[in-house]
Amino acid sequence: MSGSDEDRASLFGEIRRIAKTSGAVGGIAMRLAGNRMGIKTDRAGHAEDLRVILGGLKGPMMKVAQFLTTIPDALPEEYAAELSQLQANAPSMGAAFVRRRMQGELGANWNAHFSEFDLTAAAAASLGQVHRATLKDGQQVACKLQYPDMASTMEADLRQLRLAMSVYRRMDDSIQTEDIYAELDERLREELDYTREAAQMRLYGIMLADQPMVHVPVPVERLSTRRLVTMSWLDGRPMMGRLDESPPLEERNVMAEALFRAWYVPFYQYGVIHGDPHLGNYQVVPDGTVNLLDYGAIRVFPPTFVRAVIDLYEAIRDDDREKSHHAYEQWGFTDLSNEKMDILNLWARFLYEPLMDDRVRRITEVDDPTFGRSVAMKVHEGLKRVGGVRPPREFVLMDRSAIGLGSVFFRLKAELNWSRLFHELIQDFDTQALADRQAAALAQAGVPGTI
Repeated sequence: MSGSDEDRASLFGEIRRIAKTSGAVGGIAMRLAGNRMGIKTDRAGHAEDLRVILGGLKGPMMKVAQFLTTIPDALPEEYAAELSQLQANAPSMGAAFVRRRMQGELGANWNAHFSEFDLTAAAAASLGQVHRATLKDGQQVACKLQYPDMASTMEADLRQLRLAMSVYRRMDDSIQTEDIYAELDERLREELDYTREAAQMRLYGIMLADQPMVHVPVPVERLSTRRLVTMSWLDGRPMMGRLDESPPLEERNVMAEALFRAWYVPFYQYGVIHGDPHLGNYQVVPDGTVNLLDYGAIRVFPPTFVRAVIDLYEAIRDDDREKSHHAYEQWGFTDLSNEKMDILNLWARFLYEPLMDDRVRRITEVDDPTFGRSVAMKVHEGLKRVGGVRPPREFVLMDRSAIGLGSVFFRLKAELNWSRLFHELIQDFDTQALADRQAAALAQAGVPGTI
């Protein structure tokens, strides 16, 4: 196929994609409008159709769907329930495609770098696919290769996301989504830059260097570009596959503690969060320790934001209204009446409750996977009553991580002293010391810009 033919095929592909997603978004709009006017619509049926449509697409829209399902009330309940079933594992591309893409990234003699290169993808996800290979020196590596035309795909999908969120906001303004969109827009664009992802991988190697329960791949810089990241291969198996075998409690506890440390050592010591706690991003090794994969969705927070997370915990624990208000202001919430703050504290108590209970226990002792959503609905109803709230953009990935990781702990049925793990991380917390560690680690890793 000539270059012009490829461009034409790509253009037609984008038109088909916009038609598909526009139809899905338009259907949401009509159904939400119908509900508002008292016309009965089958939201559940349409939500299932939407999941099928998005599940057949590669690219950002599927990632967006996964993001939104973990942000309470960013989507109606029916859509959130259906889209939560999406897995970032779209069908992989064939050998001819892989050869062309590798040549585009490393040049005509790309295969001279490898003694072996498996043209069949070991894993296929939303933005790219992973191939196992062996370097000339015998090192086993993983080559994560981005699909073509993802920049234009991103633009199409973000337009549809903006439309979907604006339609929903007109129907229900209890959660004002302008900053949520801005955060997703910026983070998703960053994910297209695999040079950034390689730097963020190095950052996690630095931050977790003294955490033997968590394994981080090492990028191979000379074989990495903006659309290809080559890294050391980590042997492991998908966590969901192991959970399906009903491993013993001791092993599940090791997995849970490893994940707790993988997420919260970077946050409380460096002000960095991994914003994609998707089960496909973890592997487990035989001793129960964990491989942490995919470093695209990373956020760096101001040290004052981390301090405010701890302050809110202490405020909830001590029932200190003034400290709660200060913490929310530090996060970026504005126009907070006492009534709004009391409503937000319902959510905060739900998140912090296991951290205030100094004993071995499950992350939640309510055997109902929908309990968190029922709390979110109370918050939603309360915020709607008092005129809504605009969550600051820094809140988006932090909240997603807390909810997503909590759902993994619930699935593991792990029994740990969550309070003790948390207090080990925050004891002797010092904002300036975190700022110094953060700056040094970002510089050493070479993470571009200020996130």
